[in-house]
Amino acid sequence: MVILDPESNIPLYMQLRTQIIESIVRGNLSKGDTLPSVRGLAGDLGINMHTVNKSYHELEAKGIIEIVPKKGAVIIADTEKGPSKKQREDITEELRPAVAEALVHGMKEEDLHQLISEIILIVKEV
Repeated sequence: MVILDPESNIPLYMQLRTQIIESIVRGNLSKGDTLPSVRGLAGDLGINMHTVNKSYHELEAKGIIEIVPKKGAVIIADTEKGPSKKQREDITEELRPAVAEALVHGMKEEDLHQLISEIILIVKEV
């Protein structure tokens, strides 16, 4: 179940991408599952097909799905396997600005660790 907030500052394609990733983490979607077609999901959500397409292509670039002709978008992420060296580098690159921003606002290292633990619990909530 995907719920997008058009009033959010977060672009719709990023909201969709994040919700798909969280569904995998929660076990609602698993390796080998096929996502809805771009056209079908866009119609169901009442959004532009290009928005869904952008989400899918970002997920593919991150090694989370594979877009297979005539089959669709298939989940290839394996939550049991750790990230590759490249995936770890990409995650570090994405997290670094947020960590720097927290520190520049005076957040202490232990508070940052606590915040990350709280976010993990939220992401894993079923």
